[in-house]
Formats: sequence, C-alpha cells, structure tokens
Amino acid sequence: MKKLTVNVGKTYEIIIEKGIMQECGAYIKKVSSAKKVCVITDSNVAPLYLDRVVSGLEKEGYEVFSFIFKAGESSKTTAVIVEMVEFLAEKGLTRKDLVVALGGGVCGDMAGFAAAVYLRGIDFVQIPTTLLSQVDSSVGGKTGVDLPQGKNLCGAFHQPVLVLIDPLALHTLSDHYFSDGMGEVIKAGCIKSAQLFEKIENKDVKENIEEIIFECVDIKRSVVERDEKEQGERALLNFGHTIGHGIEKLHNFSGVSHGEAVGIGMLMISEIGEKAGLTEKGTADRIKAVLEKYNMKTSDNHSAESIIEAMQSDKKRTLNGINFVMLKSIGNSFIYPVENEKINKLFGL
Repeated sequence: MKKLTVNVGKTYEIIIEKGIMQECGAYIKKVSSAKKVCVITDSNVAPLYLDRVVSGLEKEGYEVFSFIFKAGESSKTTAVIVEMVEFLAEKGLTRKDLVVALGGGVCGDMAGFAAAVYLRGIDFVQIPTTLLSQVDSSVGGKTGVDLPQGKNLCGAFHQPVLVLIDPLALHTLSDHYFSDGMGEVIKAGCIKSAQLFEKIENKDVKENIEEIIFECVDIKRSVVERDEKEQGERALLNFGHTIGHGIEKLHNFSGVSHGEAVGIGMLMISEIGEKAGLTEKGTADRIKAVLEKYNMKTSDNHSAESIIEAMQSDKKRTLNGINFVMLKSIGNSFIYPVENEKINKLFGL
C-alpha cells in the first residue's frame, strides 16, 4: 500500500493498493457517516466493477443505489448532470450521504460536479479505473462538464473526501486507453520531474506502474496544496491542454481522446517554444519519442489557424490573450502570457 495526504481545506487521503476496490466500504466507513451511497459509473465500467464496489459498500451496511450513464465524452453534458441530481433527490440522499465516482476522468468530473451542486454540496469518493484518472483527474477537486462552446466550461472545485486507486483495474484497459492515460503521465514529467520523464523514456511504464502512479499523484498533490483554486502554479498542470482542448473541440470531443490531444498539444507548444528561443533545443524531439513509444498521436489534420480559433473558448483565456504553459527544459515549466494579436505570430503564421 502507498498512501498520500492532500492538505487542502478538508484534508483527504489517496490510497494506492492492488485489490482495494473490493474493500472500498471499509475505507469509506472511516471518513463518512453516510447511510445512503450512490455509485455513479458508466456503461463500460459497470459490467466490470460495479458489483464489486456495491458488494464492498453493502458489506459495511450502506444502502446503495447505482446511476449508470452512457460511456464517453459525449455524455459529459449539463443534461446528464440534471439526470444525476434528480436521481439523487429521488433516492432521498441527504447532506450527510455520499456519491462514489467509479470510472475514468469523464465519470469523476461528472459525479464530482453532481455532488458539488446537489444540496449545495455533499461528499464524494473517487475510485478511478483508468490510467488518466488514476494519475491526474481523480485528485485535486476539479469537476465539471462540457458546453457546446468548449470543454469543461461549467464546473466547480469540489474536493473528494477519499481517493482509492486500484492498479489492478488497469488490466482491463485497452491499449488505446492506456496510451490515452500516458498523455497525463508524460505531462507530469515534463512540467515538474526530469527524473520521472527519464523513467518514461527508459523503462517500461507497465512494469513500474504503481511507482509511476505514485510519482504522478505526488506531483499533483504538491501543486494542488500550494494552489488549490488555480490562481498561479496550478496552471502549470495545463501543459499541452490549451492546444489539446482546441483539438478536441475541432473533433467534436469524439474523434480524438483527451490524452492524445494533450500529447499533440505538448509537442506543438514545445516546437513553438524552441523556435521562439524559449525552450531548450531537443525538448520537442524527446517528447515526440515518448509519444511514439506509447503509440500516441504526434500530429493533427487541422490547420494551426483552426486550432487557434478553437482555443479562443478555452477557460484559461484572459481578456487580452492566452496564458500558455511552456517548458524551459524537461521538468522546468513556466507560464507564458501571449496577447491575442501576437498568438498567430507565435504559431508562425
């Protein structure tokens, strides 16, 4: 077992242990006095793990309800959130009761947001089942949904009361979804740890997965503790995301996965940084090599002009421009504000 404590507002633990999913009830009992629990999951995860989690909760005496939504980013809408909170109300959950998010990043974002707005906020627990959610999205309290105008434009900061990470869940991931999660693993190394990036370059991540998960989560934990509401340093976690979200929007959130889009975004902004003399030469080549190592995309068929236009709805945009996250070198990141009229020039247009 590996354990981390996140010291923000209401302190909570992240526990990493093989097989912890089936013992989830015992761990949740230590942090919650709930009587009723609603497990929110998707149509892909439910057949694999829902019975196991429900059984673990019922063993501890909880009355358990399940809400299953159609898997995929296309379900990440305000309409589905309304269905979730109406379900919670229908089942009579009170402010002392609990939501459990069982699934990947989409599920965690949505279940967390439903918990944030139901009765003006009830507790929730994250049980992430994908690499992306285990190393990134389950920690830090960002919840939300997409709007037609852009990704994650409707949401709230709502920290979980517990995060339970079971590395065995990764055994049921397809190669595609494992690669998707590698986008956030690579990002963590790029922004904060040259040592982690070197492990990604030189070792087989799957053979060292618990160590990799721990290091990624520890990086995010430390950043979130210093800047919970993204007023400064936490913005560094968006490396590759501004371009990536633009690419996702151009594909209508279905043609390219989040991790793939972030990977392309990291490579593009590093190439731009090198040309501008801001990023150490050779950085982009190293990023491209690890993307290729883990079978990730390194380019997109949309033009730079289209991507720039799509980026204009990014939630990190300011009145005068966009704050890009760039690298001085691997492991050394910084925020680079660019005024609107200078963005095209930055992209070489």
